[in-house]
Amino acid sequence: MSKSVEFTESQMTWIQLEILSAILHRAGDLELAKIGLNLPQVMVLYCVNASPEPMTPMKLARLMHKQPHTISALVHRMEAKGLLKTRHDLKRKNWLRISLTSKGEEALQRWPTVTVVPDTLTSSLSKRELETLRATTKKLHAVGLKLIREMQTDRYAEPLLW
Repeated sequence: MSKSVEFTESQMTWIQLEILSAILHRAGDLELAKIGLNLPQVMVLYCVNASPEPMTPMKLARLMHKQPHTISALVHRMEAKGLLKTRHDLKRKNWLRISLTSKGEEALQRWPTVTVVPDTLTSSLSKRELETLRATTKKLHAVGLKLIREMQTDRYAEPLLW
């Protein structure tokens, strides 16, 4: 016979957020599959396109809150699909510069035409609820980063990049 486990209100909210995140990622991936992309790929295309300076895998990892090896593999897969182009920096030969190809630009332009998840989701919220949600997520983002920094006590551990 299993014992009943009681969770705090914060723990239950955390579980709900995790479930919501999984649902939103799945919905986003389903709609993006129509144009042959997924959410991480769209985020890379967006970040590279929006960057005022040349993008590197390390900068991209920081922006996307991912480990460098994860981003490196994603960039190489996207380069193989013809969405990105990488080249070595002229001054620092060990640095890669990432840029969009014409195919990557076209894919980024198609994204808003198939995206209904954000608008559908937020249409159920009032303007005030949406503003509160944005403020709350911004606050949780800052606290989450602070928590990670505090938890990472080993100075030889993998560095916190964001």
